[in-house]
Order: sequence, then structure tokens, then C-alpha cells
Amino acid sequence: MRFFSVYKICIKTAVSRAAAYRFDFFLSLAITFAGSLGLPLVALLIYGAGAAFPGWSFHEVLLIQSLFTLSQSLARVFLGDVLWETMNRVRSGSFETVLLKPMEPLTCIVATTFSPASAGSFLCGCAMLCYAAAHVRVAAVSAVVGCLFLFLAGVAVSVGIQIVMAAASFKWVGNSRLPEIFSSVEAFGQYPLAVFPAAVRAAATFVIPVGLIGFFPAAALLGRAEPEAFAASGLCLLFLLFGIWLYRYMVREYKGVGG
Repeated sequence: MRFFSVYKICIKTAVSRAAAYRFDFFLSLAITFAGSLGLPLVALLIYGAGAAFPGWSFHEVLLIQSLFTLSQSLARVFLGDVLWETMNRVRSGSFETVLLKPMEPLTCIVATTFSPASAGSFLCGCAMLCYAAAHVRVAAVSAVVGCLFLFLAGVAVSVGIQIVMAAASFKWVGNSRLPEIFSSVEAFGQYPLAVFPAAVRAAATFVIPVGLIGFFPAAALLGRAEPEAFAASGLCLLFLLFGIWLYRYMVREYKGVGG
């Protein structure tokens, strides 16, 4: 309850800051919205050229990518700056100020890095989802429930990846390319996994379950839910808990400026 009380105040502060610098806020909102529109460009080019992902129409692929965008945007709104905040504090030696606060370090960093400007990606994902859903046939009400369950599991994966990246920055302080590495891994979740080799599909389901960020929730919504998706949903929670444990472990290993 104490965390949520502090988090509520931090959200109000972030919103007030955005209101004070409105032009910067709306510009950031527009940039993140436009940046997310580039995601379905590859699918648009593929289907526009007469090719296709086997067994998937353009609007079904767009449904996958809209859920992928929504999952990632939620993680960015609530945890988007955790990596950079941690990395900058470790580099400058100011992480000690976080350790001195009467709150667990990860909780403190999460509470103070709420990013309302990243909501542009969320709005773009909502627009893509509405457009795609209007052109596909949802299987049943149970399919919506299954999709929502798997979507929340995918959000847990997205959040877990953000925390793992932040934890790695305690030792890997000089690597600003870390988000690109993880983004390349996450990218498997924005396309039908059936087009990838069996080894990649297994890794995206049971090792780093990025398939649940977009593909599996969309498949469930279309009535194509697969048993391994629900089996992997438990791994998503474990992945999130692993990220939290790793961050706390790296905090204990922190030796001072520079990691």
C-alpha cells in the first residue's frame, strides 16, 4: 500500500510536468505514435507485393502487431526509463542516493520513471487493434477471455525484459545497444511463429516467451489458441520474477561509480 501511495504521487507529478511543458509532451506523443505506425509497414509491403504469411491474412497479422504494440507500450509507460535511469545513475555514481531512500531500490526507480509521453504508442496500438478487429472474426467470448489472459502474460514478459536490461546495466554500463539486442529478440512476437524454424518457435515460447507478447493472444482471439501458449503463461510470471530477483541481486553487487 505504501508503494501504491508513493506511485500515485509520482504519476501525478509526471502528469503535472507534462502539463507544464505541453508542447514537449504533445510532440513526444506524436513521435511515439508515428514511430509505432512503422511496425505494420513490413506486413503491408509483403501483402501489397502479393505475398503472404501462410494461413494468415493481412488484418490477422495486423491484429498480432497491434497487441504487440499495446503490450510494449504499457511496459514503456510504466517502466520505459528504468534502464536509462539505472544506467545513468550507475555511470555517474549517484545510485547511492537511491540506496539511501527509505524504499527498496527497484520500487523507487519504478515509481519515479512513469512516462506519460510514451502513451502515444499505446494510442497507436489501440487504433491498430480497432481497425484490425473490425476486419477479422472473433471466435467467441471465451476467446476474448483467453486473449486477455495471454495478453497480460505478454505484458509480464515485456516488463520482465525491461527489468532484466536494467539489471544488466550494473555490470554492462558501457553498452547503450542493450535495448536493440532485446528488441531483436522481442521482434519474434510480432509475426506468426509458424513461419520460423521449430527451434526458434520453441525458444520464443519456453525460453524467452516473447510469443505471448503478440502472436499467442491474437491466435486465441481468432479461435486458434494453442495449448503450449497457456502452458508458457506460467513461465511469463517466472520470467518477471527472475528479472526482479536479478535486479535486486545486482544492487547487492553494486560497488560504486561505474558499476
